[in-house]
Amino acid sequence: MSYVSGTEASRNRGLFVSIEGIEGSGKTTQYEMLVPALIQRGLDVVGTCEPGGTALGGEIRKILLNPDFKEMDGLTEALLYAADRCQHVHEVILPALRRGQTVVSDRYIDSSLAYQGTARQIGLEGVKNLNEWATNDLYPDITFLLDMPASLALGRLTAAPDRIESEPASFHEKVREAFIMLSRVYPGRFVILDGTKDKDEIHREIMGRLAKMI
Repeated sequence: MSYVSGTEASRNRGLFVSIEGIEGSGKTTQYEMLVPALIQRGLDVVGTCEPGGTALGGEIRKILLNPDFKEMDGLTEALLYAADRCQHVHEVILPALRRGQTVVSDRYIDSSLAYQGTARQIGLEGVKNLNEWATNDLYPDITFLLDMPASLALGRLTAAPDRIESEPASFHEKVREAFIMLSRVYPGRFVILDGTKDKDEIHREIMGRLAKMI
């Protein structure tokens, strides 16, 4: 597996888009709308997700989301997410970007910064350093954050909750606040969208913003 510096990885490559938000915010819905819309525009698109964007990552995902593993330490969780992301970047994302393809990922590095670095109180700087090491400093070109109160977002969930979804609303509100904080740290990359709006309206806003970059 070859590793490329962040500077080299970002030179002469395709567009990298990530979609973030708390559980139930509608980010996966927007991901599922965005990928075919970009393909329809004639772009060569790779759609992917975290955790589980690779075969190896799929096995890590089963561990991370298994509600039976309630005893999982926050640092263990952070390390598992970083391992999934490392494989994801070097097997899927970076090769696609090198080919000039557009990559759209449902979650990426900001999720670890929000969930583990901040809400789990592992330490934002430590989680940031860990993930930058794992990804060779590869960040998205643009990140769409679907923002809404945790109480509303969690009310949208209908399936049996996984280990992360089972956390109390107070935890998910901390994650929401962490995402907002990250949007202030990286204002040139983040686009905050009102997750309570109609999904078609949100989709139009995303497409309108990307039209300026494509």
